[in-house]
Amino acid sequence: MNTTVTFNRLQRNLFVQNLQTFFLNRQALIVGLVFASDSLLFGSWVAHIPHVKERLHLSDAELGLTLFAMPIGLILMNPLTGLIISRLGEAKACFWSAIGLTLAVCIPINAPNMGIMALGLFLLGLTSALLNVAMNTSATNVERSQGISIMSSCHGMWSLGGLLGSGIAGTVIALNVSPSVHMAIMAGIILVATFLFQPILHTIPSSSRNESGEKAGASFVIPNLDLSLMIFIGLAVAMGEGVALDWSAVYLHETLGASSQIAALGFGAFSLTMTSFRFLGDGIIPRIGAKRWLQVGGFLGALGLIIAIALPYPATALIGFALLGVGCSLGAPILYSASMRVPGIPPAAGLATFATFSFIGFLAGPPVIGFVAESFGLYYGLGLVAVILLISAGLSRIVKLF
Repeated sequence: MNTTVTFNRLQRNLFVQNLQTFFLNRQALIVGLVFASDSLLFGSWVAHIPHVKERLHLSDAELGLTLFAMPIGLILMNPLTGLIISRLGEAKACFWSAIGLTLAVCIPINAPNMGIMALGLFLLGLTSALLNVAMNTSATNVERSQGISIMSSCHGMWSLGGLLGSGIAGTVIALNVSPSVHMAIMAGIILVATFLFQPILHTIPSSSRNESGEKAGASFVIPNLDLSLMIFIGLAVAMGEGVALDWSAVYLHETLGASSQIAALGFGAFSLTMTSFRFLGDGIIPRIGAKRWLQVGGFLGALGLIIAIALPYPATALIGFALLGVGCSLGAPILYSASMRVPGIPPAAGLATFATFSFIGFLAGPPVIGFVAESFGLYYGLGLVAVILLISAGLSRIVKLF
């Protein structure tokens, strides 16, 4: 009995130590705040998607087609991220991509038609792709230079930003604040924060040059079997995140008849559980094992979507999206790190290649769901993602994580 108590106490102390390491480390915390800034804007935007859909009189298919502009921007930018980061360095790449993000996010919310909305989302795809690789590389540089583990906590900050963004959005919707005004204020806050982050970001050792001082830009590589399996699992996890981001509010509001305020909580419920598990992830992953968690996570994510489909009520759907958040929580931290350790593939190239395909799942998944929803109903769109998550759980048994 005493042994069990002592073990549990050690577990709690270790989790506390992991969190203290992150929050009391200036470089780690600032990188985490960059993650949070990115998702704060996205969490604010996605809560207003039903409003924009209704204002522009878009069908499910038209909304899905418009949302597809983001992955197009991603696909065009991601192969260039290594070159840009090698030229600018991670700190400047974070700075300029964050500036672009704050400007681009104000376009779709004010778009007078479907074309302008698509243009804004295309620019969001470009800037978010560069920011994604730059901030993940910065997190890895902190880990390498200081010998600490912060990747899961950084992704926890991303989830926290989304949680705050959706929560604030739900509040302003309830107060009948104009979505355009809300997004302008959020963009302004992130713009100021971006300037404040720069001095500390510049103190982080850069990996944009190799040991000989030569610039080492990352490029696309043809994935081998190990990286291909990671990519599929990452794509499945990213599709689960994309479902919560772009379709949870629509599903709750239009399919289940929830109010706009309740619908905005869909992504909030997802973000709440994802955030909690990601902040604990740097302690959980070494104990459960990365492969085991990917298996369990895929199953839990699929179960969450099945609950949202099989029990079509707002309360149970919120539970389902919360469970989806648990399932998807640690996939990205595990796989981003693993993609940089694949034998025979340069670390930056592995990260850039993995990031491209996983972000395609994150951004292209919601448009695909839109097309499925238009033809068969949104239930089937969510069910498709559940099936993909179950397949990823099976593949997690055979993937090699180095």
